[in-house]
Amino acid sequence: MVIFVLVSLPAWAMAGTVEGTIQGLTCVTLDKLCPVDKEDPMIAAERIFVVLTKDNNYYFVPNLDRGILARHINQMVRVTGEISTKYKAIDAEELEVFQDGSWKTTWSTRWQEELYEWLVPF
Repeated sequence: MVIFVLVSLPAWAMAGTVEGTIQGLTCVTLDKLCPVDKEDPMIAAERIFVVLTKDNNYYFVPNLDRGILARHINQMVRVTGEISTKYKAIDAEELEVFQDGSWKTTWSTRWQEELYEWLVPF
């Protein structure tokens, strides 16, 4: 007797790191006006932010809130996590920003989980 098992492969398949700047998707894909800093009113018009690499590739970061990404507009960032082999996306585990000559962690899944545990202790 032969038994077949159907296995679904995950979309997130490769651990890695993406480095670049945070930019609005409209700015990147349609060559529209880009926000110049985090206080630029143009940020309100951007609904989705991506990491734009030096070679002009971009990656969605679907598990990071829009506000976290907007806070770092035009800054050099490094996102570590699981890179999708099917989509231009990275499921972030850590977000670092290059400031004062070194990388500084500004968000991580561990920090977020600790916050959730503190807010909802049961």
